[in-house]
Amino acid sequence: MRIEVEIKKNLGDFSLDIAFSSNADFLVLYGPSGAGKSTTLRAMAGLMAPDGGHVRIGDEVWFDSSRNTSLPASRRKIGMVFQDYALFPHLSVEKNIAFGLGRGPFGRVTDEAKGKIEEMLVLAELQDHRKKMVGELSGGQKQRVALARALATSPKLLLLDEPLSALDKELRQRTRMEIGSICQKLKMPAIMVTHDGEDVEALADEVVVIADGKVARTWPLRAICRKRRVAHFVSSHGPIDAGQRRGRQCCAGE
Repeated sequence: MRIEVEIKKNLGDFSLDIAFSSNADFLVLYGPSGAGKSTTLRAMAGLMAPDGGHVRIGDEVWFDSSRNTSLPASRRKIGMVFQDYALFPHLSVEKNIAFGLGRGPFGRVTDEAKGKIEEMLVLAELQDHRKKMVGELSGGQKQRVALARALATSPKLLLLDEPLSALDKELRQRTRMEIGSICQKLKMPAIMVTHDGEDVEALADEVVVIADGKVARTWPLRAICRKRRVAHFVSSHGPIDAGQRRGRQCCAGE
């Protein structure tokens, strides 16, 4: 699916001037904190109004300042997973997943929605936790609930805003693989914001490097030797500390 984005936004002491296009199944927006990655994602989702530009997803125009077109977020057919999960603590796992699905008379969940909830519970391996409240879940389980809720509405595009940053290293590795597996199973195109080079290595088909509110570089990863090229890429471009950088340079030289 073709994704075309041009976003201009003046935020006072920070200006966003982003332009990229991609056919990648899994696109990663990569760069340091404060570079403008999450702001770009929010503008694509319709959660923030750009000053100018356009957002075109496939054959749909979600935003175009030249045509005075701006679809509300509810009509953009997106599923979004936030860094802090944004789950409802007073609802169970299955009711969190049900949020946003169609309801019948008297607010009852429709049979179709019940089927979708069950499908998502199985996909995210949450069947045994369906009645649990959010506070009873581990960080990885919360992330799977957030992902299941985002996918339950059958979106056209999945947006992931630093979805692994709140997890410890072991959980990040496992959840990263789960996200990749689920997107492949559903053939769901996704855009992920991250500053972690391991996300790039494990998931990205293409990377857009963002720095100081602008695109510094785009880099396709499909059909290349991922380990060496990605390790070299993140060691050159990544917002990582010195210890990580030494490790990646060793990997790049294998």
